[in-house]
Amino acid sequence: MRSRLSPEIIPSGRDSMRFQHQAVAVTGGGQGIGRALVQYFSRKGAGVHFIDTDPEAGREWEEKLRAEGGRVWFTRADVSKEEEVRRWMEEVDAREGKLDLLCNNAGIMIRKTVEELSLEEWNRVLGVNLTGAFLCVKYAVPLLRKTDQGAILNIASTRGLMSEPDTESYSASKGGILAFTHALAVSLGPDIRVNAVSPGWIDVTPWQKTYAREPEELREVDHRQHPAGRVGRPDDIVRAAAFLASKESDFITGANLIIDGGMTVKMIYEE
Repeated sequence: MRSRLSPEIIPSGRDSMRFQHQAVAVTGGGQGIGRALVQYFSRKGAGVHFIDTDPEAGREWEEKLRAEGGRVWFTRADVSKEEEVRRWMEEVDAREGKLDLLCNNAGIMIRKTVEELSLEEWNRVLGVNLTGAFLCVKYAVPLLRKTDQGAILNIASTRGLMSEPDTESYSASKGGILAFTHALAVSLGPDIRVNAVSPGWIDVTPWQKTYAREPEELREVDHRQHPAGRVGRPDDIVRAAAFLASKESDFITGANLIIDGGMTVKMIYEE
């Protein structure tokens, strides 16, 4: 069973320039779901500005997409650092004079028991996953207000709704993202729509920087535990992001779209 989509074959489709003349900003765009988002919006005609803390991954992706004609700009920045976020948004403003879509995708996980997790580690996870989203919104809103209708998409997680052991900091940060999303939708509407997507198990291994790609060995049981019949792929998230960023979803705000192949609705019993 094919469980992943090659980074080379996100289809262009009939709406190949759907986001032409739009400006899109993506955090954590060097690898994983963020990398797929950057590629999609670039191939749909948008000017895409993305940040990542890994300059190797970021520059590799910028060079590849520019080689195929994309208007793509990478900036090395840490979303948890206010001054770095502010400078990034100043760069976007200088190039575009506006922003149509902000994708808050950057995230990290530190998996330790609550007794072992240090305060510094707790603060680091919340700093990137939650405070980082706040800082990006804070400095993006003035640019989003310059468009016909700006949009914010927060990448949350099904771990904001359910948990595995030893994921307290990550789960807390993603639960915070969900609350942050509906609060922003109320505060920023009707000028700016704000929605969240909560991915489940997404196989991102083909979307890592070149030397770090190690295909995940997915078993049949991994696919079977999803009611949809397979593990997720980044393009599953990209299609949702494209819809929520488009005019077709102009009556949707404050929503959380769960994309997990049905795992969060499946009851599991010990055998």
